[in-house]
Amino acid sequence: TEYLALELRELFREAFIVDHHKQHLSASIGLALIPMEHEDPEDLLQQADVAMYSAKELGRDKVQLFLPSMQAAVDRRLEVERDLRRAIGGGELELYYQPQVLACGRIVGAEALVRWNHPTRGLVSPADFISVAEETGLIYQLGDWVLRRACEQLAHLGREGGLHISVNISPKQFREAGFVEQVRSILAQTGAPPEMLTLEITESLVIDDIEQTGQRMRTLKTLGVSFSMDDFGTGHSSLAYLKRLPLDAIKIDRSFVRDIESDPNDAVIVETIIVMSHHLGLEAIAEGVETGGALAFLRSKGCHRFQGYLFGRPEPFDKLLLQLTPPPQAYVSS
Repeated sequence: TEYLALELRELFREAFIVDHHKQHLSASIGLALIPMEHEDPEDLLQQADVAMYSAKELGRDKVQLFLPSMQAAVDRRLEVERDLRRAIGGGELELYYQPQVLACGRIVGAEALVRWNHPTRGLVSPADFISVAEETGLIYQLGDWVLRRACEQLAHLGREGGLHISVNISPKQFREAGFVEQVRSILAQTGAPPEMLTLEITESLVIDDIEQTGQRMRTLKTLGVSFSMDDFGTGHSSLAYLKRLPLDAIKIDRSFVRDIESDPNDAVIVETIIVMSHHLGLEAIAEGVETGGALAFLRSKGCHRFQGYLFGRPEPFDKLLLQLTPPPQAYVSS
């Protein structure tokens, strides 16, 4: 079985011809063996899936056999999936917001970040459940909840609030056939001002299908929605897509910002991204700003918008409201 999987992987390594262009792919393959005793087909698929993700973690383009030692990961994933299904419709989710500020400290935006108030585990970080949502398809329901809730709270702020709200959009969510209509419907139902909404997308979304991505972005732009490229520089960066997509901002990933005071390479990368953004007419937003030294460096290079612990940690919407000047009217969370 493993020999066949290795042969299959070799076939994927051969170039594919698409529209007269060579395309190169790789494949991470997970295997599960059928035991002599009866085994539920869904369990076997689950085991193969876990083995496949293990192959990816080993560096991709690998073949991995499911091992009994992986069963704990299977059980854990099933538990998270079951609990998350309940949480999405059970009032256990909440949006936290991390401020985006100007150098003077004035809050001009905030990124919406989902948190899970688990009844027994307490506050659960997205790092512990987003991947499960992606793998199981729950990301569609979760993404809908996040976007709708963010727009409800954006509607409360209104245009007068002057606060742009950013929402992360999963590649799977963005590619869904009805995504554009979903955004249009949520904006209409909540009354959120579209010009104050920013959708954050990733490089992986763009690389997979730049034409469809660009078309959908342009349609949403007609509604007034803005776009930013999240975690720029950590994926398959290409200057080609930057000029072909209707982006408004680039977010400099925290992995570069964190060490700009001590790592000359990171400093050069950050400065290059800022200069490039200016030439393309895009705003540069630095993530992960935690020290005064990092802030001073970014300002000296022409970056004017920042997000990080130096200015504030993610907090519930009510606490974000308290930081705004002038303070908005009382808000009742539902």
